[in-house]
Amino acid sequence: MTASRTLTEEDTRFLTRCVDLAEEALDLGDEPFGSILVDAEGVVRFEDRNRVAGGDHTRHPEFEIARWAAENMSPEERAIATVYTSGEHCPMCSAAHAWVGLGPIVYATSTDQLSGWYLEWGIAAGPVLPLPVQSVAPGIRVAGPSPELSDRVRALHARLRGVAEA
Repeated sequence: MTASRTLTEEDTRFLTRCVDLAEEALDLGDEPFGSILVDAEGVVRFEDRNRVAGGDHTRHPEFEIARWAAENMSPEERAIATVYTSGEHCPMCSAAHAWVGLGPIVYATSTDQLSGWYLEWGIAAGPVLPLPVQSVAPGIRVAGPSPELSDRVRALHARLRGVAEA
């Protein structure tokens, strides 16, 4: 899915934090994904990284954001908050995002990019179709990917999969 708006400097700053969280996840033995929830005033309300290495593959940061927002923000606050993430939401996280009523999603890399890299590297697809957010939750506004951060995210996934990149 193409961007619904142009990324701003503020978007890039928040996305860089997401990629930092993704790198932290990888350094701690997990898959490289990180996400933050930013309220309408630009305040980071919650952040997390992937935590699936323990065996619970629902421990995506985007899913944790949806849970946290449902417990700690009003429906009105959720609707105008933005989720920034290193990689576009998977179908599970897209659905959670929509059910909780969160606002836009801004991502550093798209589902299409990640799927393309894995295909290029001969990595088998996961157990769930890699659908873009708007195929699961068509009412969610999205923006991304970030050309400035895509190479860094690609390198993290290559490192995870043991792929030597030139």
